[in-house]
Amino acid sequence: MDALTRRRFLVASGVVGAGGLAAGATTLGLAELLGRSSRATVVDPEQTLVLVTLYGGNDGLNTVVPYADGRYHSARPELAYTDEQVLRLDDTLGLNPNLAGLKRLWDAKRLAVVLGVGYPKPDRSHFRSMDIWQTASPGVPLYTGWVGRWLDGTNATAEAAVSFEPVLPPLLVGASGAGARVNLRGLRLPSGIDTAAIAGLGRPVVGEPPLLARAAASYADLLRVERLVRESKDAAGADASRRPAGQATGTGGSGALASQMSLVAQCIEAGVPTRVYSVSLGGFDTHAKERPGHEALLRQLDGALTAFVARMARTPAGRKVTVVVYSEFGRRVRANGSDGTDHGTAGPVFVLGGQVSGGFYGEQPSLTDLDDGDLRATVDFRQVFGTVLGAVLGADPARYLEGYQVTPLPFLPTG
Repeated sequence: MDALTRRRFLVASGVVGAGGLAAGATTLGLAELLGRSSRATVVDPEQTLVLVTLYGGNDGLNTVVPYADGRYHSARPELAYTDEQVLRLDDTLGLNPNLAGLKRLWDAKRLAVVLGVGYPKPDRSHFRSMDIWQTASPGVPLYTGWVGRWLDGTNATAEAAVSFEPVLPPLLVGASGAGARVNLRGLRLPSGIDTAAIAGLGRPVVGEPPLLARAAASYADLLRVERLVRESKDAAGADASRRPAGQATGTGGSGALASQMSLVAQCIEAGVPTRVYSVSLGGFDTHAKERPGHEALLRQLDGALTAFVARMARTPAGRKVTVVVYSEFGRRVRANGSDGTDHGTAGPVFVLGGQVSGGFYGEQPSLTDLDDGDLRATVDFRQVFGTVLGAVLGADPARYLEGYQVTPLPFLPTG
């Protein structure tokens, strides 16, 4: 079988994106990942970064609400929140009423809100905009993510950057290697493919090209990974049955993001040698009837984040975790005719954790000085990612952000 057909099968199976396969991406079972941990007490654990991607374009104006600005209310009369509804952060801005947990973190000075984050010459395509955020290259398309380049530059193993998402995101793909995707749902086979066919696809052929051999090796691992996933699920269920009655699980309730964050917490508590975790929540493309759906998503986000931060506060390793929450773009200022909002530009980024200095960073974009009806970014997104590269991963931001010169934002200690 040729390399292209093998690649298509791996992608269709939910194993890895084609770019990740080309870089030698790895799929791990949860049990296998936890098996690489060191449960010995670490006196000074390394810092950890958790990246939360909100897919679809989160409505920043209804997340961090400019409630005191009359132009906000006139632009979206059916969608706007009143000053009585928002959770006030200061005299002009407030959080969506469904973010009560984040408001408590704000009050504890553990939530940083970076305002007006975007990139030059905005692109309102979901695919291109997310590609820009994950590769950190707004000018020239790249095939490596900024975390993937960090993996390359540090010669890190695959488990140094782990995704709990359905497909390995471009964020974790480097030129010579890639992070690992932890498969939680088991092997998902396309129609007409069974395990015997997988075994056949995985048989090496003498003299085949290196990329083809690498793809074949990936097939050979699939059944082993499936077994590891099944065993890890069984072990997790048994562990849950042994918890004392009433003990919090840290999941913050049901929901895909809460489950992902709970698994991240489990890995951090186990001492897994992972420095970067990638998780995600989708559904933010709110073109119609925005309020109910957006509010439900923000409640899920709020519960998952606040439960995770509370759980992390209990251990030294957890207290050295920083969470960054971003989306590919915000929404347009003016509501559309379907009680929703269309693709926009800049929006807020949340940074939270035990080492974060809470407060506002950057400047709230003007609602009068617009760019074709959209907000003008006041903070380049690379300044946010550059700050965590330096403060959390101890890296030179310019090396991994294609020469972009970063002035760190002071929401994290440096040095």
